[in-house]
Amino acid sequence: METRVTGTTNEVIIGDDRPTVLIGERINPSGNKRLAKALKEGNWDVVRNMALAQVQAGADVIDVNVSTFGVDEATLLPEAVQVLMGTVDAPLCLDSDNPAALEAALKVYKGKPLINSVSGERESLEKILPLVKEYGATVIGLAQDDEGPPKDSERRVSIAHRIVTQAGALGIPREDIIIDCLAFAIGADTGAGPQVIRAISRVKSELGVNQALGASNVSFGLPDRDTLNNAFIVMAIGAGVTCLITDAAKSRPVILAADLLLGRDRFARRYVEAYRQRNQE
Repeated sequence: METRVTGTTNEVIIGDDRPTVLIGERINPSGNKRLAKALKEGNWDVVRNMALAQVQAGADVIDVNVSTFGVDEATLLPEAVQVLMGTVDAPLCLDSDNPAALEAALKVYKGKPLINSVSGERESLEKILPLVKEYGATVIGLAQDDEGPPKDSERRVSIAHRIVTQAGALGIPREDIIIDCLAFAIGADTGAGPQVIRAISRVKSELGVNQALGASNVSFGLPDRDTLNNAFIVMAIGAGVTCLITDAAKSRPVILAADLLLGRDRFARRYVEAYRQRNQE
């Protein structure tokens, strides 16, 4: 199963036998007062610099989220997309649950973007999936529905099946659906880690689709978060995750090591090249 996303010139292919794809998560104003202020003021230099830094750190795709209090997302998201298309060649991940903002961004996007995201909620399926079909995009499907975030692996897998089935009914190819089984804070529920790993393994065996994960959620509220995140990333990749929404600067060395150990880095070329680059900086 190969999922393809493209930017102005670059194509990124997500697949089981390929290197894990990194989706840079930094352009998100949630918890980032400096970025929120820049977005409200139309200070695009901050956004450009964040995108460039993530690409330099090894991000393959750049997530762009402009949702913050006091802005018109339907106006701001397409502006951000145009700015970023003129800044980096990497494909973009349009991070919004606002259908109007997504459609405005899709209209100006050049290439095949990734949408983050649709969920198993009825309204989300009804409003987001038709946009995926109309604009030939790819989409991340979140394993949550109208009953809220699932705590167990069974519900996650059931929702994943529902998303894939609904997408198929609209004629969206299975390769254009990426499932996110959702990681939650283990500080609040020590069973959260095993449940999501089990769900990832089942989605891989039952649906065969590519899978994404926002790994940093698992460590929320705990000390030394990077250590927890990186340990979890290795487990998730081994279970079937093929793209990670993460801070590339912090996570890439661990992801490259996991890919090497899983036989996805022939002759350790990517691992060694990245090591040399880090030691030259």
